[in-house]
Amino acid sequence: MAATHDHNEHIHEDMPETSQHEATHDHSMHEGNEQHGDGHAAHVDHTGHEQMFRRRFWISTLISIPVLLFSPFVQETLGFTMPTFPGSEWITPVFAIVIFFYGGLPFLQMAVPEVKERRPGMMMLISLAISVAFVYSVAALFLPTSATFFWELVTLIDIMLLGHWLEMRSVRQASGALDELAKLMPDTAERIGSDGGVEEVKTADLVTGDLLLVRPGASIPADGTVEEGNSDVNEAMITGESKPVSKDPGDQVIGGSINGDGSLRVRVQATGDETALAGIMRLVEEAQQSKSSTQILADKAAGWLFYIAIGVAVLTAIAWTIAVGFEVEVIARVATVLVIACPHALGLAVPLVVAITTAMGANNGILVRDRLALEDARKIDTVIFDKTGTLTKGEFGVVDITTADALPEDEALALAAAIEGDSEHTIARGIRISAEERGLSLPKVSDFEALKGRGVQASVDGRTVYIGGPRLLEMLGLTLKDELEDFVEGVNIKGQSVVHLVREDTVLASFALADVIRPESKKAIDRLHEMGIEVAMLTGDSEAVAKTVADELGIDQYFAEVLPEHKDQKVSALQSQGRKVAMVGDGVNDAPALTRADVGIAIGSGTDVAIESAGIILVRSNPLDVVKIFSLSRASYRKMIQNLIWATGYNVVALPLAAGVLAPIGILLSPAVGALFMSLSTIIVAINAQLMRRQDIAA
Repeated sequence: MAATHDHNEHIHEDMPETSQHEATHDHSMHEGNEQHGDGHAAHVDHTGHEQMFRRRFWISTLISIPVLLFSPFVQETLGFTMPTFPGSEWITPVFAIVIFFYGGLPFLQMAVPEVKERRPGMMMLISLAISVAFVYSVAALFLPTSATFFWELVTLIDIMLLGHWLEMRSVRQASGALDELAKLMPDTAERIGSDGGVEEVKTADLVTGDLLLVRPGASIPADGTVEEGNSDVNEAMITGESKPVSKDPGDQVIGGSINGDGSLRVRVQATGDETALAGIMRLVEEAQQSKSSTQILADKAAGWLFYIAIGVAVLTAIAWTIAVGFEVEVIARVATVLVIACPHALGLAVPLVVAITTAMGANNGILVRDRLALEDARKIDTVIFDKTGTLTKGEFGVVDITTADALPEDEALALAAAIEGDSEHTIARGIRISAEERGLSLPKVSDFEALKGRGVQASVDGRTVYIGGPRLLEMLGLTLKDELEDFVEGVNIKGQSVVHLVREDTVLASFALADVIRPESKKAIDRLHEMGIEVAMLTGDSEAVAKTVADELGIDQYFAEVLPEHKDQKVSALQSQGRKVAMVGDGVNDAPALTRADVGIAIGSGTDVAIESAGIILVRSNPLDVVKIFSLSRASYRKMIQNLIWATGYNVVALPLAAGVLAPIGILLSPAVGALFMSLSTIIVAINAQLMRRQDIAA
């Protein structure tokens, strides 16, 4: 539901102090905060802001060139002289005034909310500096003084526009979570009439009691009850359960889940806002709206500097008026204090680090959608992982094999994979994938036949071979040998699936299948523990499955059989205990929890909705990249602190000198020297930010 309004031409007067803190997710930034037809608030379009700041930066910078070239101070400092001609003395003031109204206007507009809320920040500090420089310089044209701040005015505006452009480019995002959720529900459904005929209707037109035909592979259009048919339904995107769920007459189905190979007739029980999927959408929206805005350090520093600048300016005015009387020099001193209180470097201190950090993250498989999420990652003390598709691959595989009569495991697996060659069942795919990973050569089979509800059979070297579960053994009247029986008992305790390989009337082997744990998961959890971070796991799977995975990976605590709304509640419960929680997930069922968490991290291979609900995305679906996020966040924060110290530190010296503290001994900071200090501070900040690239964040 990303808004498409163009912010290129203006910034809404109600825009909060965007780029320095809450611009990344504050919905009030959007012009008019329009409502779409579905009642959901439009999301912020940051592309327009980025384009606006970029365009204004380049245009203002070009116009600044003649301002600088015709500035007396610049000419004296660099030792050159520009040709004079009638009216040349007006080039600097006229062009500077143009830049003030074109490049400086966005900052004046963004300062309005800070003024209304009486919460000074970066926008008020910038606006104070450029306004004082503008008013004083224009007045100085008609006063008995040659000192103006025109060149300082234009360079300050240029630097601030550059900082905002860099930041907007770094945090550009689109909030499409609700759109992606809505896409799960099909637009049309096949409704069965009273005469048995089938008609295609819009999903929105369905009502409770309608009878639907759900064909193989189709999305189920509404919550309902199966009246006829048998099929395995993939509910992973809704419930988090990795294994398709068998549906028979009388079973409940969820709108948005995917039907398997069978045909179903479903009686509608809930439509529209009453469906489970709509409930998840509401949770996502509520969680998005519940996020609080957080000011970043640069804005807080700017707020402090604003008060300091005002205080020093007042003291300067009083002291100089007492000393020399009220005259032009007093006004010049006060103006100097107010102008140099806003260092150019402060506008770049954080955006430069953000831009470099974002690039470093991308090079390491980390995409930062919400800059505040990366900043907050350093505070995290608890990480919650979704199991399916995050710690595990989200696909079945053979995790254990036991054979009878000393049959080699590879031979048994190759035979099973050959028999399952024509089956599209999840377990069949898991067996084939496991055989492929081992590089096994499969025997030739013939006469493949599916045994409904029991398994499959085929002929190998003229002998009949079967693959199936307990019901296959019942059909064949076979029992397991002791070693296989013990194996099955252990598999059942772990909540894993088991199938048997049978040749003629002999059970050759038993296979345990489960959602395969990613090889990187164990190391990732160990590294998080080393960083002092507790690890928890949420899953819709059974208690037995959850315990098996948690024990194998060394997870501190786990929550099993958790429904989507309960996942959200688990995050909230931990937060209520004072925990700073990061959620790592990949499915629609994780979306509310991802959004509710202090930091939402989406595995890149997950569904689009999970990615759109998270502030950070792991492109490579590697749990070890979660460790990199915390390393990058901590390194980024240290660099921001260093830059802020450099950016504001010169005020400790510059403000007292500008105020004239050392005037009695002949030391007085001129506006020109103050501007040089600002330039030096900016250079140091830029170099220090570049050193961030040398930081090693390898997990």
